[in-house]
Amino acid sequence: MGQELRRTPLFDEHRALGAKIVAFAGWEMPIQYTSILEEHERVRSACGVFDLSHMGEFWFRGPGARDWVSSLTTNDVAKLEVGQAQYNLMCVESGGIVDDVIVYRTDNEEYLMVVNAANVAKDAAHVSRALPASVRFEDASPRTALVAVQGPRASVVVMAVTNLPVREESIEALPAFGVRRARVADAEAVIARTGYTGEDGFEIFVEWDRAPQVWNRLLVAGASNGVRPIGLGARDTLRLECRYMLYGNDIDETTNPIEAGLSWVVKLDKGEFRGRPAIAAMKERGPSRKLVGLVVQGGVARHGHEVTMEGAVVGNVTSGTFGPTVRKNIALAYVPTGLAAIGTAVCVRIRGKDVPATAGKTPFYKRSG
Repeated sequence: MGQELRRTPLFDEHRALGAKIVAFAGWEMPIQYTSILEEHERVRSACGVFDLSHMGEFWFRGPGARDWVSSLTTNDVAKLEVGQAQYNLMCVESGGIVDDVIVYRTDNEEYLMVVNAANVAKDAAHVSRALPASVRFEDASPRTALVAVQGPRASVVVMAVTNLPVREESIEALPAFGVRRARVADAEAVIARTGYTGEDGFEIFVEWDRAPQVWNRLLVAGASNGVRPIGLGARDTLRLECRYMLYGNDIDETTNPIEAGLSWVVKLDKGEFRGRPAIAAMKERGPSRKLVGLVVQGGVARHGHEVTMEGAVVGNVTSGTFGPTVRKNIALAYVPTGLAAIGTAVCVRIRGKDVPATAGKTPFYKRSG
């Protein structure tokens, strides 16, 4: 028998709102409420609220927390001031990617790491291996809910239900990739100006049983600003237009950050970290393949489709969709480095037919300002 699917604290809310529920990463999650197209456009033009309570949350505390988190990740955690966050990667010794994560410095000796839902158990084992006595590690995933508010009107909506410790301060003043504690809808929360849609937005971490009150207050407060609940289907199309990675599709333990186009998040000069020698070696010799963006003419590419040239298979699609904002069929694919230049013509094999595609500039979408 298969493993029983888990439910977030907002499952009943999703069902009451008429969401289509699907299995995702071991959870019953809303894929859409109305249509993926409508929800995608809602986030780009107004605002949407997402349930991300399936994600994992790790805390690292103590005098050795900074150095330990730095040893686990590729980016330079030492540069984070209290109240700042950073996109990051964890790798194995071979250079393959264990997970892509966001690291938040919430206090002098305290760091929060958010990991992908399907990787919580694997990541917990990875980060706690050889844990030094100077670091206290807590997997807070079972007691932590996460609600995201994304879109041009996100700050107005979040501000309506948030109280900051200092009255004169405002949510609007929180910078991009900033993080702080606050009260949201009368619940103690950690709130960060982060997200995975390419729009302005906030992610709100609260205790598990507080999620329904936060969710409902946000929907009520945002009604006049066009706020609607958004499912994972639109989250996927939003992130792909921005070339954001989906772990398990675009990156995994068989992919090196250099070939995935993530060298900007690898700081080889910061000192030792897991996977550094293998990553440095690939950077020096150059990757044999690269992850590129494709614009596909005449069909929608999907994960697993083959990339061809003159009938021969030369690569594979990792993610693909119709991009509602850019109005194009877009995809990410690994191809030989020699075929990675913008403008290179290839094909994607869709239902046995080789459909023309062109390597294009990414991200496919970037918001103005």
